[in-house]
Amino acid sequence: MDLFSSATFGDLVLSNRVTMAPLTRVRASEGDVPGDLPVEHYGQRATLGLIVTEGTWPTQEGKAYTGQPGIVTDEQVAGWKRVADEVHAKGGTIVMQVMHGGRVSHPEVTGTDRIVGPSAVAIDGVVRTPEGKRDFPVPHALTVDEVQQVVADIVTASKRAVLEAGLDGVEIHSANGYLLHEFLSPVSNVRTDDFGGSPANRARLGIETATAVADAIGAGRVGIRISPMHNIQDVVETDLDDVTATYDALVDGLAPLGLAYLSVLHSDPRGELVQRLRRRFDGNVILNSGFGTVTDLAEARDLVEGGHADAVAVGRLAIANPDLVARWERGAELNEPNPATFYGEGAEGYTDYPALESVTR
Repeated sequence: MDLFSSATFGDLVLSNRVTMAPLTRVRASEGDVPGDLPVEHYGQRATLGLIVTEGTWPTQEGKAYTGQPGIVTDEQVAGWKRVADEVHAKGGTIVMQVMHGGRVSHPEVTGTDRIVGPSAVAIDGVVRTPEGKRDFPVPHALTVDEVQQVVADIVTASKRAVLEAGLDGVEIHSANGYLLHEFLSPVSNVRTDDFGGSPANRARLGIETATAVADAIGAGRVGIRISPMHNIQDVVETDLDDVTATYDALVDGLAPLGLAYLSVLHSDPRGELVQRLRRRFDGNVILNSGFGTVTDLAEARDLVEGGHADAVAVGRLAIANPDLVARWERGAELNEPNPATFYGEGAEGYTDYPALESVTR
């Protein structure tokens, strides 16, 4: 298949197979509402085949970063509706990544009395809060009833994103060390109940969440993102046998649902583990190779046209090139991303990267 060919992933229509990876940018306005800047930012990138938004919190306890948007209040929903309307007006397709941060946070960020996780195991490190750097706190280990409330919160957020804000779907975040990923690792999850212990039990929350969201908004509007062996934020997965068993169980539980896609972040997307999961999923798979390398045109073509993936997720080059697809198609020069402006406030490094037309006039 051609990288620039159209595709249908469930109910999602992609104009090409270059997707925008979910990218933390912390540009939300007061009240964690996406304001004018995110509306412009996402609208600028509507020619990418699929936009996946930054991780968006579904409950106050799930907020991971200052400046991260939510999808809980009416004001947040209205802000996301403006984003969706702008992307759709420019012919694009956009889904919201619904992300519960789990233990990757601090009460000074969430404004709540506690931070939660699968087990009372803290991340070894510091977190940035509005009051400065703090040690990560020991999270409250969710009870079984509270686990079910997490599922309900993600379902409610997904319904608000699609049915009220008008986005085309959602991507469930089960990667990069956040809550659903925390449940998958035997290091961050030391539970002994139905949500811990065996690989099947550790995969249970991801399956139950995807099933409930698919039931609520339609499976064809639901994707899920995973990052096996990414070993980030103290979600450690180094035992290949355990990783294989855990992710086999997860993907085997997801496969019958008929989801729109599975997105996999892994340093070796062509390798046996990822391709094994792709075969087991037996549906549309989006791949990218992680934070360590820039996904350039050569890799994107190889992944898609080499038959390893149905689409590719692009991060940094999508930040710097709002019209990345046109630049790649024409062989045009690319803007260089500026990491110093990835996170912060204001338009610099967010909406001020020049489009190809303004450069070539």
